[in-house]
Amino acid sequence: MSIQIITEKCTGCTLCVKACPFGAISIVDKKAVIDLHKCNLCGACVPVCKFEAILLEKPEEKARGARTEDYKGVWVFAEQKKGKVQPVVFELLAKASELAKTLNTDVSAVVLGNNLKGEIEKLIWYGADRVYVVEDGKLANYQDEPYTNVLAELIKKYKPQIVLTGATSIGRSLISRVAVKIHTGLTADCTGLDIDPEKKILLQTRPAFGGNIMATIITPNHRPQMATVRHKVFAANPPDDKKKAEVRYEQLDGSLVESRTKLLYIVVELG
Repeated sequence: MSIQIITEKCTGCTLCVKACPFGAISIVDKKAVIDLHKCNLCGACVPVCKFEAILLEKPEEKARGARTEDYKGVWVFAEQKKGKVQPVVFELLAKASELAKTLNTDVSAVVLGNNLKGEIEKLIWYGADRVYVVEDGKLANYQDEPYTNVLAELIKKYKPQIVLTGATSIGRSLISRVAVKIHTGLTADCTGLDIDPEKKILLQTRPAFGGNIMATIITPNHRPQMATVRHKVFAANPPDDKKKAEVRYEQLDGSLVESRTKLLYIVVELG
């Protein structure tokens, strides 16, 4: 993307200066000037310019063999440590169920690790309609490279509409890498998630500017729509041990679980 001022049309009215949330626009010699080091191409200045003097150019979308309408379902990455699914996952499954109901779709949990049978049942009881499982000894403990490769491969294969993960140290490290790998957006530390009733896209609300305002962010042109949520933002639903769901054990290329780094040991923080 690129942005520029059409100087012939600019009158120096300062409307764009007031609209820019990043302080990236100033008036020099009665013309608007954009500091590209501060500008993040959000486009807030474009609609306020009455003289159409700001040109924001978006590159044409590269064809990837799928349209946004080809993506279905709400996914939750089921983070586990020492073979135990973390509490934030159950909270996300509850919210995912609400979003999925509005979209008339289903909820899937994705869990990577080793010897996870008992935890798979919990994911079902707390709301998953489907569980994707990738088990391998090399996935027993979190490592950036193999987890990123595996989750990105599953997303490319099944095309979920929404992907949620906890805003934990693991979740933040993983999902940002996945977003880059599959060329989509990511909203971090959301405090609210909802569905636009008309456009059927995810409304991702989070604090901005030091918590002084709440910003609602959308991902209109890329899929999946991805967000992280902190622990205890949403409440988990009571488990239903009678609930049944589909479980898919995925067999992926062995190269995906290889890592260029080696995990030597884990230090547990006490207290």
